[in-house]
Amino acid sequence: MDNIALKKRIQTVITMLDERQKRIYLTAEAEALGWGGKGIVSEIAGVDKNTLTAGQKDLDVFREESADGAIILKDIDGANGDGYVRVRNVGGGRKSVEEKQPGITKALLELVDPDTYGNPESPLSWTTKSTRRLADELCDKGFRISHATVKTLLEQEGYTLQANRKLEQVGKAHEDRDTQFKHINDTCASYMEQVQPVISIDCKKKENLGNFANKGKEYAKTGKPVKTLDHDFHDPEKGKAIPYGTYDLANNEGFVNVGVSHDTASFAVNSIRSWWNEMGKARYANATKLYITADGGGSNGSRSRLWKVELQALANETGMEIEVSHFPPGTSKWNKIEHRLFSFISKNWRGRPLETLEVVVNLIASTTTKKGLTVKCGLDEGEYEVGIKVSDDELGAVNIVRNEFHGEWNYTIYPFKNS
Repeated sequence: MDNIALKKRIQTVITMLDERQKRIYLTAEAEALGWGGKGIVSEIAGVDKNTLTAGQKDLDVFREESADGAIILKDIDGANGDGYVRVRNVGGGRKSVEEKQPGITKALLELVDPDTYGNPESPLSWTTKSTRRLADELCDKGFRISHATVKTLLEQEGYTLQANRKLEQVGKAHEDRDTQFKHINDTCASYMEQVQPVISIDCKKKENLGNFANKGKEYAKTGKPVKTLDHDFHDPEKGKAIPYGTYDLANNEGFVNVGVSHDTASFAVNSIRSWWNEMGKARYANATKLYITADGGGSNGSRSRLWKVELQALANETGMEIEVSHFPPGTSKWNKIEHRLFSFISKNWRGRPLETLEVVVNLIASTTTKKGLTVKCGLDEGEYEVGIKVSDDELGAVNIVRNEFHGEWNYTIYPFKNS
């Protein structure tokens, strides 16, 4: 046997394989050599013989799955070389989990359904059960499945799994939490069917401007990291950036209004106004109403009087009915803007000091994803006063109709016709 040719073949092929494929290929080469083959291949490839023993088990699995138990090895240096190491006979290959265990997908969805907020098509399609827990429950029902396969099946059905640790909340969950999620899902679906805008809003973490360390890593020459200040003290001269986001659920588009003053209800509503003028108006030229999903606290909180007064002004300007739903206490993780916009902005600027407003705006505007996220960003240099008090009379002048189900969370503000 020409070990030089064998060495060349092995070195060429293994660079294109993952660890499991590498084990199988090397084992197959050892088998082709016959007695003593494991020792020869082990020495040439620089792998332990235990690796080839593991590869033998994987190879036996492939034989069992092939139509007649045959596996054909092709020499890529030979006359029939076509770049393939192993070819299964027609009809071979792995069967899907559903083919092997009929009914397993249905059983999985039945387990998930009671803990799913909405259905797989809804804008809030999450499950609170971990993949390991679901795998255990399926095994209890007589199926054989790993947690990794559970994850794959759920993704095929349109679900996104969230680890339980991200869904835990301080204190007892509100008794109507699940019903509120269903209400939000149903309303989102209704608006989208009518081609009316649905947006998720929130204010991202305020960022001090300056040469401060930013979490994450970026490529740089070895031993030459970007040098930043050793303390993150606020620099009054450089100020801060306050990114307030508006995310269009139906079109995977975001607008971020970067403020420099304070995160107030006036700033929040002006951020929505900026989104409408910059993106929404063109996208929804025939819109008659707008649906907003928001956290229950902060500048857009359910208890904020100024928030409702400012929304009235926006409704009057646009002529649209503005319907609002707030997430129940302790459930801000479900706010879509967190996962579909803010998380990608954070990844885009990781490891980069946010030294100026220009840097912040440019990094936000350059954020994209493989799923087609587009982001626009604007600078809001307005001064927003804090501590504005809204009187009972001013609140009473708001043309608001509260939903029968938790009117403090769900309400619609109608424009005045003479505005």
